[in-house]
Amino acid sequence: MDKTELIKQISSNIGKVKVLGLSKILHERNFDLRDLIAVTFHNNKDVAFRATWLLENVFLDNPEVYLPELEFLLSGITKVKHPGPQRHYAKIIMHITDSSAPQIIKDKVQQLNMEPAVEQLFEWMIEPKVKIAVKAFAAEALFNMKDRYPWIKDELAQQLQFLMRDGTAAIQSKGRKILHQLQ
Repeated sequence: MDKTELIKQISSNIGKVKVLGLSKILHERNFDLRDLIAVTFHNNKDVAFRATWLLENVFLDNPEVYLPELEFLLSGITKVKHPGPQRHYAKIIMHITDSSAPQIIKDKVQQLNMEPAVEQLFEWMIEPKVKIAVKAFAAEALFNMKDRYPWIKDELAQQLQFLMRDGTAAIQSKGRKILHQLQ
């Protein structure tokens, strides 16, 4: 399967079963992760969303295999414009920065400059048009990086307090949890 065939496969509506099946096929066929990442920036927001959904599954199911492409994956975060891909990129960053991430991932993340990702995650939290799920995953990812970048702690607390003032039940719950953990 090449990039063109992948785009054809995900141009129509697909569900979780098809995403999981395609993820397995992409992994088994050693599909170039850079090609998959490129499709996550597709002009069609639905194709971009489905590609990013695949990326999340492919990468998080086998992060050690795709470790050499992690820096490339992260370098594209500032180009993510559609809400669906934002959600999946934020979720990937949340997982790779989590304390339960495999040690090999933690070691690689430590070697990378995560500041562009941190800045983008904060931008998504601040931007009113960004979906709540993106903000929640971004907040969790930022929380995970608070020890590496100590200035995150205060900025994240302030942003969460702001979002919680008029926020949905979801952001209230996530905000309370993270604020409690920040103390």
